[in-house]
Amino acid sequence: MDEQRKVNIYRVWEQHFQVYGARKIWRQMNRQGQAIARCTVERLMRDLGIAGARRGKRRRTTLPDQSRPCPQDLVSRQFVANRPDQLWVADFSVPQQAA
Repeated sequence: MDEQRKVNIYRVWEQHFQVYGARKIWRQMNRQGQAIARCTVERLMRDLGIAGARRGKRRRTTLPDQSRPCPQDLVSRQFVANRPDQLWVADFSVPQQAA
């Protein structure tokens, strides 16, 4: 039974340019009179190793140059806690200038 369903799922996926996901394949198969549960379509698509098209694109804002070395720490920061779970507080406010 699952083998025939896999063939039908793959056929629908191919007919629609390999962009249909589980929800659209499930709806298309139900329109064609093939009663099947959506979770079954999802499971069989996983077994077949197929998936629908994903929208959007992951943006990458910077591309590091791996050939250049990392810059040295010119400020000589030493972030060492005196005890475990020590609270670090920083104040970035600008001091008032005397008139």
